[in-house]
Amino acid sequence: MNGYVDLYLLPVPRRQLAAYRRQARAFGSVAREYGALGYREFAVEDLHPQGVKSLAKAVTLKRQEVLTAAIAEFRSRSHRDRVMKRVMNDPRITRMMPDTIGNMAQMHLGGFKAIVKV
Repeated sequence: MNGYVDLYLLPVPRRQLAAYRRQARAFGSVAREYGALGYREFAVEDLHPQGVKSLAKAVTLKRQEVLTAAIAEFRSRSHRDRVMKRVMNDPRITRMMPDTIGNMAQMHLGGFKAIVKV
């Protein structure tokens, strides 16, 4: 089975969520331009589901932060590596990096190979 995704978790100051959304949209657009199959961002709505371990255990959220998650889709890990190398070297992204909104020290990232598709 083909398919690969990067999954990001990032705390963002709640008051800066709109600005973060603009940065994420720009990042996703550049990623799509270089070949990512899809890019989506989410803001947590239910951080304390009953009966299971919460994602709140994965990161330390400050009082006024909201947890965001992003999924970037690729054909394979090697495809991801090629696309993200180009994305991270693009001037539109490198200019944005010093002003990144979000708690980068608390960012979590993992690459996942697809094992089921329904």
